Amino acid sequence: MATRTLSRISKALLAPALALGATIGLAAAPAQAAVWNSCDQWGNTSLNGYTLYNNIWGSGAGSQCIWANSGTNWGVWADHPNTGGIKSYPNSKKVINKTITSLGSLTSSYNVTVPSSGAYNTSYDIWDTDYDYEIMLWVNYNGAVGPLGTSQGNVTLGGHTWTVYKGSNGANEVFSFLRTSDSSSGTVNILPILRWIKDTKGWMGNETIGDVQFGYEVTSSSGGLNFTTNNLTVSSS
Repeated sequence: MATRTLSRISKALLAPALALGATIGLAAAPAQAAVWNSCDQWGNTSLNGYTLYNNIWGSGAGSQCIWANSGTNWGVWADHPNTGGIKSYPNSKKVINKTITSLGSLTSSYNVTVPSSGAYNTSYDIWDTDYDYEIMLWVNYNGAVGPLGTSQGNVTLGGHTWTVYKGSNGANEVFSFLRTSDSSSGTVNILPILRWIKDTKGWMGNETIGDVQFGYEVTSSSGGLNFTTNNLTVSSS
C-alpha cells in the first residue's frame, strides 16, 4: 500500500519552489459547469462561503480540471499516471475558526460519485489554525492507497465506524479515520471525533479548528476519471 508522507498544507507552502512538470491538459469541464472551471495547477475560487481549489501538488502529476456550479456542487476530471505517490487533492473548504470546546456542533453531509478504477480516497481534511494537527476522514477509497502511521484499532464515532491511524509527517501530527466500508453519501458528526482525539486519547489540546476541507486525494487516474461532488454541506455552531 502506498504511504502518504506529506500533507497538502506542507506542499502548498512549498509550492513556489516545486517544479512538478505537471502537464495541465486541455480537457473541458462538464457542460453543467456554468459557474467556474479551471485547469490551472493552483486554480481556486470562492463560491457561497466555500473555497474551491484544483490543488495539483504531487510530483509526476498529469492533467486535471475542476468545475463548479457552487461551493457544494462541483467535480474534477483527472488524468494522472499509474505511478505511486499522491498527485493532487482537489477540494472544497469551509473555514470554521472555533476552538473545540466552543463548538456546539460541527457536521457535514456528502454525496459523491466516484470511479470504480484508479487509486484515490474521498476524504475530509480538517486542520487546526496553526497546522500542527491534521485529521483525515476517509469515506471511501480505491486502489493502492493507505494512511500514514500505525493502526490504533476501530472506533464508532460521528455516525460511522472507522479504523484509526496515528502518525506524523515531520511537519504535523496526522490522525486518519478510515471508514470500515465505502460510502458514497452520508452525514458525519465531526465534533465527537475531535472531542475523542482531545479528551479520550489526549492526542491534542483545545485547538482552534480552522479549515474543514472535503475532496479527492488522487494517486492515479490513468486515461481520465471523473470525481463528482453532487452535494456537500459543512455546518457549525
